[in-house]
Order: sequence, then C-alpha cells, then structure tokens
Amino acid sequence: MEIRPIAFFKSQISGKFGVPRQSGVAAGLKGEVQLEPPYDSPDALRGLEGFDYIWLIWEFSLNGASANLTVRPPRLGGNERVGVFASRSPFRPNPLGLSCVRVESVEPDKGIIHVLGADLADGTPIYDIKPYIAYADSHPGARSGFVDSNDWQPLEVVVPEALAGKLSAEELPVLKQVLSCDPRPQYIDDPDREYGLYFSGRNVRFKVSGNTAEITQITEY
Repeated sequence: MEIRPIAFFKSQISGKFGVPRQSGVAAGLKGEVQLEPPYDSPDALRGLEGFDYIWLIWEFSLNGASANLTVRPPRLGGNERVGVFASRSPFRPNPLGLSCVRVESVEPDKGIIHVLGADLADGTPIYDIKPYIAYADSHPGARSGFVDSNDWQPLEVVVPEALAGKLSAEELPVLKQVLSCDPRPQYIDDPDREYGLYFSGRNVRFKVSGNTAEITQITEY
C-alpha cells in the first residue's frame, strides 16, 4: 500500500518538544488542518460542519520508524518498560499517529479545518480524516491498563509579570496549558536545568522545581 499526505498541520508549536503527549490535554491549543489539492475542494468537506470532533491519522515525521518491542511511557516515570503495542509511544514500527481533535470551524472554500487540542507539531503530514461518532467511538468505563493506576498531576505554571506581556491574552493561557502537561523527559528531575520550546513564533524558556514550572525567558525567533 502506498499512501501520501492529504493535508499538513499548522500548529502553534514547532518541533517535538512541548507538543502535548495526548490530544485534548491542552484543549485550548489551536491548529489548522490544511488540505492539499485536490482535497482542498469544498466537496471533500461537505457535511463536516455537523461534527464536533474528528480523527486525524498522521505521521510521526520528526521521529521515524522504530524496531523496538518495548518503550518507556512517561506515565510510568520514563523508567518502566511496556510493550510498544500497550503504549501510545511515538516510536513505532510504522510511525503513524491517531488523534481525536475538536473542530472549531471549517473553511470549505480554503480547504482548512480549524481544530483545538491537537498533539501534532507544525508541518505534520496527515494521511486521513474521519469524523468522530459518539455511539461507536465512545466507551465509558473502559479499562486503560497502567494509566488507570498511575495518576498524572499537572504542573503549576508561574509566569513573571514582566514576561506575561510578551504574549497575547489568548496565547498566555494556552502556553500555560502546554507547560502544565510537563513536556520534560520524565526520568530527568533537575531544578537547575532550563528547557525551551517554540510556541507561536517565540522561544519560551522555563525551569521546573517540584510541581511548579516557571517561565524564565521569552524571545522572538
């Protein structure tokens, strides 16, 4: 089977670091699915405005394929291994991702779907789009393996007043959502180490101590 991208993703986050590890956890994170010809026709999007969520099938283009049979999920602290097929690791035999994202609006004439809460980096190739259907796709009470027994606590994010003004009133809460997801490798806990991610055209630097992330610098890039 040969597949090719039918769209590319436009995100507020460039590069791998800082991209939420699951869709929906940074619910305010904006993105755009930009369809490629000939799929950028209004015909291809006819009826999509009636759905609240869609599934995106996409490529882990910043990672590539992996032959590893086990991986170290962040939810287990990055030290314990589970089978690759018992995880959502981006390192997979075929580097394909599956994400459920909220539809904010649709521009059929431009071939653009505006979405919220995606876990895709800027420029990610998308191979298919399917509508989320509640009666078939929702399974309340389903078991979630090791996730059920390993609680995740979001970080508290501190933004000094002098830096908060470098972001718009819309961007600031979204950045805080992204950082609260703790993008660090989970096996590293160094309060003196500074991390950086690219968000909305800015290089955002931060440190983490305990359960608090503090932004230390925001510069244009």
